Amino acid sequence: MVRTRRIWVTAAAVLALAGGVSGTTAHAQQAPVAVTSGGKLPPGWHIDRGRQAPQLVWRSGRRVPMGDARVEFRADGRLLGVPKPERDGRSFRLGLRGGRAGALKNLQVWSGGRQLDTRTGPDASGPAAAARPPAPLPANPVDPGRPGPYRTKTGSYRLKSVRLPGFSVPVEMQAAVVAPTGASGARPLALFLHGRHATCYAPQGGSDDASGAWPCPAGTLPVPSHRGYLRDQQLLASQGYVTVSISANGINGQDWQAEDGGAQARSSLIRLHLGHWADWARDPRHAPPIVRESPRADLSRVLLIGHSRGGEGVNRAAMDSLYPPPAGQDGYHGPVRWHISGTVLIGPTVFGQNPVPDVPSLTILPGCDGDVSDLQGEVYVDGTRAVGKGKALHSAVYVIGADHNFFNTEWTPGQAQAPAEDDFSDDPDHPDPVCSPHAATRLTADQQHRAGSTYIATAARLFVAGDDRARPLLDGSGRRAPSADPARVLAHAVGANRGAGFLPDGKVTVTGGRLCSAVDPDPAVSCLGAAATGISPHFAQWETGREAGRHAIALHWTSAGSAARVRVARPVSLAGADSLALRVFVPPNSRGTSLDVSVTDSHGRRATLGRVRVDGLPGSDRTASYWARELRVPLTAAHRAGLDLRSVTSLGLTPRSGSGQAWLMDAWGWRPGTPAVHPAVLPRVDVGRLTVDEGDSGVRTYHVPVRVSGRGSGQVRVYVVDPATGTAKDRLVTVGPGGHGIDVPVEVRGNTRYGADVPYDVLVKAVHGAVVGSYRGGVTVRNDDPAPTVTVTPLADRVTEGSALKWRISLSAAADTDIGALFVPVPVGSGGTELSTKDVDPTWLADVSGAEPDPERPLSQVDGLYLWLDVPAGQTGLDVTVPTVRDQVAEPAESVTFRQTDDGGDPLPGGPTLTGTVLDAA
Repeated sequence: MVRTRRIWVTAAAVLALAGGVSGTTAHAQQAPVAVTSGGKLPPGWHIDRGRQAPQLVWRSGRRVPMGDARVEFRADGRLLGVPKPERDGRSFRLGLRGGRAGALKNLQVWSGGRQLDTRTGPDASGPAAAARPPAPLPANPVDPGRPGPYRTKTGSYRLKSVRLPGFSVPVEMQAAVVAPTGASGARPLALFLHGRHATCYAPQGGSDDASGAWPCPAGTLPVPSHRGYLRDQQLLASQGYVTVSISANGINGQDWQAEDGGAQARSSLIRLHLGHWADWARDPRHAPPIVRESPRADLSRVLLIGHSRGGEGVNRAAMDSLYPPPAGQDGYHGPVRWHISGTVLIGPTVFGQNPVPDVPSLTILPGCDGDVSDLQGEVYVDGTRAVGKGKALHSAVYVIGADHNFFNTEWTPGQAQAPAEDDFSDDPDHPDPVCSPHAATRLTADQQHRAGSTYIATAARLFVAGDDRARPLLDGSGRRAPSADPARVLAHAVGANRGAGFLPDGKVTVTGGRLCSAVDPDPAVSCLGAAATGISPHFAQWETGREAGRHAIALHWTSAGSAARVRVARPVSLAGADSLALRVFVPPNSRGTSLDVSVTDSHGRRATLGRVRVDGLPGSDRTASYWARELRVPLTAAHRAGLDLRSVTSLGLTPRSGSGQAWLMDAWGWRPGTPAVHPAVLPRVDVGRLTVDEGDSGVRTYHVPVRVSGRGSGQVRVYVVDPATGTAKDRLVTVGPGGHGIDVPVEVRGNTRYGADVPYDVLVKAVHGAVVGSYRGGVTVRNDDPAPTVTVTPLADRVTEGSALKWRISLSAAADTDIGALFVPVPVGSGGTELSTKDVDPTWLADVSGAEPDPERPLSQVDGLYLWLDVPAGQTGLDVTVPTVRDQVAEPAESVTFRQTDDGGDPLPGGPTLTGTVLDAA
């Protein structure tokens, strides 16, 4: 006998809390609702039958601004999936398919490393101490943030909208152009792409009237996000660049349905614009007026700048320009008539964690990012190590006090046409010590935008113009651009003239420290434990709860002099290097950590190179401040000691502070300069998705569609996700053209029982000598059987008070998934007396509704009283009871009727009912 369960929901949020039925046909409830010790969903959560299958729904108590980080549902720490946002800005829906059939325990909503469905209370220890900005770095002799000699001209163009694969609505081809006037010859081209933001707004409305609809409904206007970089464009144009900023509202309004978050669509849009610019450079007669009035664009020198999801889009466009994507997934089908000299990624997403290794990049990390708050864009640096040739400079600059939105004036309050806000949401009663508006470390909108403009121009000066004097601003040499003042901007890098080094992801052994895992649920294995204040961009989580091949070296000491040593399996060569460059971070707000650095060669000779000092970044529990500083020690002492720098076997770190913690990301031989970059010939891997019917009988084997193109061979790591548990198994695979190496078979057993669609997901990440485009795919097995019908049989529908009313819910056939329905009490017919709150067991009443018997009222007037009936998978029925109590009051016969609800939580006319009568005991 199955008792009904208590479900915490508000009256407005009850949308058929589980798979309801249409008529007399039950629909599958793929996940049991008993999700906490009390058997209830947390506040704000419910299950809705939806149009085709049950959906898990979370409604926020306040509007969730449309942003770039992906909203994710998680259960017990594992990823359930990416929900679809509703237009109200508060509700998110996720289909409960077979792969999500496990118990929904510990439900949480995450976005960009930040949990959305919780509000952190005030710190019991009192207000946090105000953070102090670090001292200014020495000025670099060359400051790219200064305007150039040219006046500028601004205009725009609009072309015919385009259809992109996977999107049902055409996407606009619209752009803002800023170009120099009086500049001779062909000029390099800089293309900007904004990120994911609201697409439409009501001119007289507020922030609640902004939406992600596309096309924009009547009475609303498109948000001009592409015009938010005009200042950056004007600075570059004054220095001789033709600049264009393209609009992508049509992608933003539809990318929730793209498995990659819209990265391929954004790449297609970028390359469609570049194709037009190539046409116009060859024959300007058919170009828009602003293009004809601008200097001819030199497509051999192109810089791509992308903000947030636009950053992931420009990374993919750089990849697609070198290694073509599958034609069926691509919206551009012309020749590549351009060369991408470099990319700038501003607060970017990196859902695929698949950076292009051999195209120089600059990633701008905003220290107070409230959208992509885990600063996952650090992967565009860390994720390139050992993948390509290693000659492309990949730099990350950490801008202390910058938020996500203020790099775009159209996302900035007081400057935007549409409603805008500071994405770092601060509690005025408990201000964040680093990122609240009045903190000493927080930048104003204008200060932040000026810093962004300066570093975009720095990337242009280095990547496109080839001016090595700009390199010290990006490569960790510890220099600042005065034009960015008062912003504190710190930099580190990999690639360029860094040679061999110590990479924890390789074959190393560690003594005196710990080789830790970047992403692992086990605190004993993971690099940052639960005691960490904040998070690390270096350890941004991907789609799996545990990742292989991502490591760092953790040091923890209680007294000075306890050395840690890192030994490599094969000696590395530091010959020709000037210094050893280490990337090290310490806990936020800590100061004065000192480490002696030593190396040992294969002959056992050891030399102490020098001492480094590192301070923690300003940080709080809401920031990603465990970020590595670049530290350098000259190799002079090694030369003096006669070490064979061609054969170095170990690196030593000896703390000279009394106690502390530190993490080593890597160490490299370094010398100044920016070498020429020639992209390697690499194979490209793209994973597709196959959807098949399960069939009625037999066993069929299907294979996950994987395309390997290009030339050469490389290694990728393949993760196969168990649809029942959500856990992933991985293996290292060597790939080459023709698809050799990646074969994931899926066995499908046909039957005639109703079930859920079951996704068998596969994820792929590049390890060495390969690139990955479409990183996610698999085989989805579609249920093709009708749902069983529901019947209700009274077992005890006329009882004396003190006894229990009882009914049996029967299915016409067993199903492979839970079958659920929701029933609500309705008023009895005219002239009848309805069962009241004092006629039923008070414990039962509290269990199913949370209500008390007093004041006495009919059951149909009790807010939140619903009977959730769940027939478990494989069973064909359950018994439902409503216990009554005996009293001393003489009263007429009383009745109760529970009727199944529709999708809106209202009684379903003509639907199954549970009807009973209770007689007076006297």
